[in-house]
Amino acid sequence: MKSLLKAPVAYLLALLARAIIRKYRPVIVMVTGSVGKTSTKDAVKAALSEGFYLRASEKSYNSEFGVPLTIIGAKNPWENATAWYGVFQEALALIMLPSHYPKLLVLEVGADRPGDLSKILKIATPDAVVVTRLPDVPVHVEAYATPQAVRDEEFTPASALASHGTLIICADDPYAVTMSQRLHATITTFGFAEGATVRIEDPSFYKDADSMGMEATIDAHGRSLRIRVEGALGKTQLLAPAAAFALAIALGLTEEEALTGLATYSAPPGRARVLNGLNGSLIIDDTYNASPVAVEEALLSLGLVPNASRRIAVLGDMLELGRYSKAEHERVGTLAAERADLIVTVGSRAKAICEAARATGRSDEDCISFDTSTEAAEALAARVQEGDVVLVKGSQGVRMERVVEALLADPSDSAQLVRQEKEWKRR
Repeated sequence: MKSLLKAPVAYLLALLARAIIRKYRPVIVMVTGSVGKTSTKDAVKAALSEGFYLRASEKSYNSEFGVPLTIIGAKNPWENATAWYGVFQEALALIMLPSHYPKLLVLEVGADRPGDLSKILKIATPDAVVVTRLPDVPVHVEAYATPQAVRDEEFTPASALASHGTLIICADDPYAVTMSQRLHATITTFGFAEGATVRIEDPSFYKDADSMGMEATIDAHGRSLRIRVEGALGKTQLLAPAAAFALAIALGLTEEEALTGLATYSAPPGRARVLNGLNGSLIIDDTYNASPVAVEEALLSLGLVPNASRRIAVLGDMLELGRYSKAEHERVGTLAAERADLIVTVGSRAKAICEAARATGRSDEDCISFDTSTEAAEALAARVQEGDVVLVKGSQGVRMERVVEALLADPSDSAQLVRQEKEWKRR
């Protein structure tokens, strides 16, 4: 029954959302890419908050359901029929009655299957687009003919820009740079690469008396400015605020306004968040999702914390990789053997991580496999020691947040984890 209702509900949502856009004509900013969309969307919201009355997608509302719900301004009703009725009432009220509607919408958009972004672009056309990154082996690649087909889909919003539109791309991403060359939009770049319009320099981990995270200098328009991302670890955590800063300047805000807004930004739950663990350990909670490039970056972050007793990588299955799955898990295993003292895997696919690590000479004691995140959580809770740095990462379906929850020094910190809603907890 649910599958039968999905198409007509999506159609009705799209119809209502289009009518709302036509009536209020807000500026539309779309955030797309295969990695880092939600972090970038949140950073964009923060950076633009000083200059615009705006609304941004909640959490990762980036689908044919999530985007209309953002436009309407409603939460996900999940399977509650009464709540769905309320959503449609709210949408009709916006269409039929006057309302103080946002002047700018920040819409995270994503694709699981070919054609997903075409459906979203029929609802709203962007005035500005931020493309995060388009890696060699993107997530969801099993649903597409080739990795380039995924990149083409993710780049679709940029192609929909008018000639006067604003395009923000990552200077470190060769695919985004190459694909943008055929467009006539106004292009601004961000990243670590030489020549980036907003260039990140001297990234480092910091730890104060009451906070820790990443900080760097951004070189933009001849000025050097400092940015911080509190509570998250890894060089790539600096990309989101750099992209947001670039967009804010492109849309006419001052550097001071952009930095003031960004001071309120923090990485979303499950995106390399640093939490205190059992027995004086430190947890890097990167459990929202996983793709090969994201796992590679997460493993690099293990080395940023100085004086760790042990560096432990807890890695779950990377899903939706299709024919690339085995090779990418093995590649991650080789990298993990270089970066971690102890490797723990979760899921059938992730066993290839341990196999590859052992092929480099690592012992069975250095690499342990479990079938479920619950089993891994129980085993790790008895093993973590003072000074350990524990990275936890895996695809959504493996539910690696359960591992983090079991390792928390303060159980109340579970409120900071991903997938803590009742609907998720029941699954």
